[in-house]
Amino acid sequence: MSQKNQISFKLSDSDLKEIESAVNTLKTKLLPKLIALSPTDRQELPKMGDKTVAFVNKTLEYCKSNPELVPQFLDVNEFAVDVDAVDSLRQIFQPIEQISDSLNDTVLLSGSEAYQAALIFYKSVKVAMGSNIQNAETIYNDLSNRFPGKTQKNAVK
Repeated sequence: MSQKNQISFKLSDSDLKEIESAVNTLKTKLLPKLIALSPTDRQELPKMGDKTVAFVNKTLEYCKSNPELVPQFLDVNEFAVDVDAVDSLRQIFQPIEQISDSLNDTVLLSGSEAYQAALIFYKSVKVAMGSNIQNAETIYNDLSNRFPGKTQKNAVK
């Protein structure tokens, strides 16, 4: 029985360099302008989502067309800057989020297949060791020391 293979992912060196360059551009151009919130801050903030975008945009229009109704403590220019920021960032965020989700799934699946292959080999070496096949015990001992979840105390036994 062979191992089920659902993915065979390979990037060329030139594609990898081009992608790394694009990521570096994002880091250089975008990251310095972004902020990081604490989990508490993130939880406490009122959220603007798909359902509130129309409300926020219409409110900004009314603020601009009816300045007499705008309270003195509301800076309509900064309100407009925030709305523009959301519009610009959503254009970037949505495709990056899709890429990030797919990237995460691909790493998960590739890692799972690699781990399964390692387990198959590890079990095969264990059987080979029981049959006194040359190098099997050395390989088994080395891998068993690295086996996830094993503590040094258990690995020495």
